[in-house]
Amino acid sequence: MDISVVIPLFNEEESLPELHAWIKRVMEANGFSYEIIFVNDGSTDHSWEVIERLSHDNPEVKAIKFRRNYGKSPALYCGFRQAQGDVVITMDADLQDSPDEIPGLYNMIKKDGYDLVSGYKKKRYDPLSKTIPTKLFNATARKISGIHNLHDFNCGLKAYRKEVVKNIEVYGEMHRYIPYLAKNAGFDKIGEKVVHHHARKYGHSKFGINRFFNGYLDLLTLWFLTNFGKKPMHVFGFIGSMVFLIGFIALCWLGIEKCINLANGIYGDLLSDHASFFIALTAILLGSQFFLAGFIGDLVSRANPGRNDYQIEKELRCDE
Repeated sequence: MDISVVIPLFNEEESLPELHAWIKRVMEANGFSYEIIFVNDGSTDHSWEVIERLSHDNPEVKAIKFRRNYGKSPALYCGFRQAQGDVVITMDADLQDSPDEIPGLYNMIKKDGYDLVSGYKKKRYDPLSKTIPTKLFNATARKISGIHNLHDFNCGLKAYRKEVVKNIEVYGEMHRYIPYLAKNAGFDKIGEKVVHHHARKYGHSKFGINRFFNGYLDLLTLWFLTNFGKKPMHVFGFIGSMVFLIGFIALCWLGIEKCINLANGIYGDLLSDHASFFIALTAILLGSQFFLAGFIGDLVSRANPGRNDYQIEKELRCDE
């Protein structure tokens, strides 16, 4: 199979027939063998009924239905797990991503040798309240990830070699950083393609302003896991050791100073009467706690076996 198209969706019943017809037209015009995997992320409208009708009439349509809304990353994870195509294309279901871009993305993977190609919506039809935070977010992501040639990390329209999606783990809300995840997995041939952005035709955006705050927190999490996830002791142990050492030296200095004063017949105040004594003790305690946090983190480092345990209610032809 040439292409798997993975489409996560939430309440997009109006756009699904048009999107399917558009994809089918592009695929047939280019002679691709393909499958379309709709992942219904707990929609509360009639999206699943529409998908069932499409699947009944079109054997290339497969689908997964979550019992509740998990989010885009879990939807992509389950779609990637089922994908069989040599090239996997992801796109949103709201018709803002153009299926006409599929042949170009496919050729960049198969002919140009890229592992991953991310779409770049250079001209957007979004309000400034969305585009300005997006630019700041992408600038930060480029700096931290080291992938300097991508302008739009969060573009839903992407293409992957099959090996990429089978060797990365998309969880939580990490769909924004799939290029970063791919790079960390050793797939560093990452390219970009300018793609058309269409204004939303039906419904409204399902993402609120909180996605920008969550995005930064997820980026910091991914950076930490990338650099210290295997060995959290390297960061917590270092910080703990330094804080402990500073507190210990300060406490020793206070003790030596007190002994010298006593030897000279100067009794003065008790050590416990000075704030510096308690600051030094606090530093020792904090240092010990940081060190223990690193040690415990090393023991449980990313060892949650149920992180991608999602409850799937139904599947259509996904086991074939």
